Amino acid sequence: MKKLLALGLALGLGLALADAASAQVKIGVGGPLTGSDAAFGAQLRQGVEQAVADINAQGGILGQQIQLFIGDDGGNPREGVSVANKFVGDGVKFVVGHFNSGVSMPASEVYQENGVLMITPASTNPKVTERSLWNVFRVCGRDDQQGTLAAKIILERFKGKRIAFVHDKTTYGQGLADETRRALAKGGLKGVLYEGVNKDDRDFTAVISKIRQARPDLVFWGGLHSAGGLILRQMRAQGIKAPLMGGDGITDDEFAAIAGPGAEGTLMTFSPDPRTNPANKAIIELFRSKRMFEPQAYTLYSYASMQIIKQAAEKAKSLDPKKVAEVMRSGMVFNTVLGNISFDKKGDVSEYVVGGVKKDRYVLYIWRKGPDGRISYFEADK
Repeated sequence: MKKLLALGLALGLGLALADAASAQVKIGVGGPLTGSDAAFGAQLRQGVEQAVADINAQGGILGQQIQLFIGDDGGNPREGVSVANKFVGDGVKFVVGHFNSGVSMPASEVYQENGVLMITPASTNPKVTERSLWNVFRVCGRDDQQGTLAAKIILERFKGKRIAFVHDKTTYGQGLADETRRALAKGGLKGVLYEGVNKDDRDFTAVISKIRQARPDLVFWGGLHSAGGLILRQMRAQGIKAPLMGGDGITDDEFAAIAGPGAEGTLMTFSPDPRTNPANKAIIELFRSKRMFEPQAYTLYSYASMQIIKQAAEKAKSLDPKKVAEVMRSGMVFNTVLGNISFDKKGDVSEYVVGGVKKDRYVLYIWRKGPDGRISYFEADK
C-alpha cells in the first residue's frame, strides 16, 4: 500500500512538473503583413518576435513561456475582426496590435467581449482610447497631439502661406489631416485645398491637377507611406515643387524608395526615435545583425509593448488580463526601450521619460540624405 501511495505521489508530482514546464501564455501580434501597409506590419511582427525571444530566454512571464500567434489583417477592418476572433479561438489573452486605427477599433471590441487585453504600438486616432474600454492601451501618441504640433510647425515655417490638405479617407489619415487643419484654423490659417483619395490608388492625376490649381506652398498629407510616396513622385513629375508634410504614417524608408529623390526635404511629425537612445545600442545591433532588420518607426514600440505586459503581469502576480490592465492603469512606471512610461485612466501614455528627461510626444523630422547617401528621416535641429 505504501509503495502504491509513493508511486501515486511521484506520478502526481511528475504530472505537475510537466504541466509547469509546458505552461504557456498565449500572446498575439496583429497587423498588416500583406498589402500596401505591409512594411508597418513587418515592424510590429519583428518587434514582438524579438521581445518574445528575449523574454522566453529569461524564463518567460511568471514562469510561463510565451506562445506567439501571428495574425495578418491586411490593413482591413473586416480582416482585423477575423484575426481577433481567431486569436480568441486560439486562447490568446494579450494582443500587441493592430497598426491601423480603423482596424484596431473594431478588433478591440472583440477583445473586450472575450477578456483579451490589447496594446497598440501605432494606432493614433483619439477614438481608440476614448471609448471607455477596460482592455485598450497604446504606447504611441494621439493625432490631436500630433496635429497640434504639425500646426505649430506650419504656422512657424509657413506663416501666411497657402496650405493644401490631402488625405487617404482612412480613420488615421483623414483624422490626422482634420486635427492639423483644426489646429491651424485656431492659429488663423485656413487651407486652400482639402481633398481625399483612395489609399490603394496608383494614379493620382486628378488630385495633382487640383493641387497645381491651388498653388500651395505646402502639401499636408494625411495617410500612409505608399500612397503618400506615389503622390509626391507624381507631383514632382508634374513640376510641383511645394514640399510635402506628413505624420507617423510615412515613417518607413519605403516612403523614400517610392517617392524618389523628391522625398528630400519632406517634413514629418513622429515620436522621439528610440534608436537615438544610447541605452538601446545592444538591442538595435541585435535587430540589425541577428534579424537583418532595421528597427525603425514602430519596431521598438512593439518591443516595448511586450515589456509592459511582462512587467504588469509580474506586478499583478497574475496573467489574468483584467488584473494586468488594473496595474497598467494604476500609474505604475514601466521601464522600456522607449524610456520610462506610465498610462492614464484612458490607456494613453501619461508620461514619457528618457534618461531622466520628460519628452514631448511628437517632434519634427526632415527627410534628407544620410551618411550612406540614402534618403531617410532625421530629427530636425532644435
